[in-house]
Amino acid sequence: MRPKIKLGIESLLEKPPSWLKEKRVGLLVNQASIDSSLRYTHDLIFRLFPKSLKALFGPQHGIFGEKQDNMKESSDLIHPRLKIPVYSLYGKTRTPTRDMLDDIDVLIIDLQDVGTRVYTFISTVALCLRAAFQYGKKIVVLDRPDPIGGSMVEGNLLKDQWRSFVGIYPVPMRHGMTIGEIANYFNNYFGIDCELEVIPIQGWRRKMDFTDTGLIWAPPSPNMPSLETALVYPGQVLLEGTNLSEGRGTTRPLEIFGAPFIDPFLLRETLKSKKLKGVYFREIFFQPTFNKWQGKLCGGLQIHVTNRQSFKPFFTTLTIIQTVISLYPDEFSWIPPPYEYEYEKMPIDLIIGDKDIRKKIEQGDSLEAIEGSFQEELGNFIENSRRYHLYR
Repeated sequence: MRPKIKLGIESLLEKPPSWLKEKRVGLLVNQASIDSSLRYTHDLIFRLFPKSLKALFGPQHGIFGEKQDNMKESSDLIHPRLKIPVYSLYGKTRTPTRDMLDDIDVLIIDLQDVGTRVYTFISTVALCLRAAFQYGKKIVVLDRPDPIGGSMVEGNLLKDQWRSFVGIYPVPMRHGMTIGEIANYFNNYFGIDCELEVIPIQGWRRKMDFTDTGLIWAPPSPNMPSLETALVYPGQVLLEGTNLSEGRGTTRPLEIFGAPFIDPFLLRETLKSKKLKGVYFREIFFQPTFNKWQGKLCGGLQIHVTNRQSFKPFFTTLTIIQTVISLYPDEFSWIPPPYEYEYEKMPIDLIIGDKDIRKKIEQGDSLEAIEGSFQEELGNFIENSRRYHLYR
């Protein structure tokens, strides 16, 4: 099927700007940085301007996407084919250093984000923007779609005291922006003020999810194998802060969850009574091959999204967690640090971005009341971020 949109990389190569030949270029990419014909961005740019491309940069999981989650670092290396340096931005540093940027004039960013605050690619973008301002470099973002759509926004805003690599700036869990839009938002709204250019997607509309684009999905990280994973991720990522398996070590990470102490039939019936919209829970048993509960038989559920417009991933997983706490108060627990280079604060508080929500869940407060408590700040974010939208 012919794609319905044109990616930023394709627009760049269709009409290459003069600076691409004249400037020394660095490229922040990974294995999902491809065009609609599945060709790698770094290959396309290298073939067109081989003398311009001086270095590659890789985000979390590595430039080849081979590393697992949470503090699994990548090392710098020489690209085996292009014979240029590859600098890891998830290793000994997460911010580009002066030495890394000395040999380039422009850093081009072409990463597939998944529309969720804690997915660390947007944190890497923010740190690149800061470094570019500090060292007088230009940033160019080749835009890509928000795969879960740009018309829905959900969740509380990150509180300042909970900033970390899974939350650099106060945005909601599901932010509803493309990576180019959120780069523009970070740079302007939060006053980074580096020289930034976004090459937009042609033909993308905010109501589109990835299926509507006609593009082929390439996993941007090892546990993001499909669009179905991305759809549940703004909620299911919360399980990283609990002793529940979020399905890592299975073939359906984040879509399935559970633990050895869970009766899947009881959990399903209890969740069914909550009347959550756009979702169906199916009872399963599974045995993770790595990560939490490795080698143990877990009871749990698989999440099937039945209506993408009404499904609220963040609210759904808050409901799951509160329900598990009510059914298994002695077995459920929050996991302790470290988590994403934070060694003192609780991982769940870093992920949510607000410890008060965790406490309200523990107390059994109404989830509708919890959701209502952050609607004003969410409305303010929607109003402020709309000024940086590139697509209507």
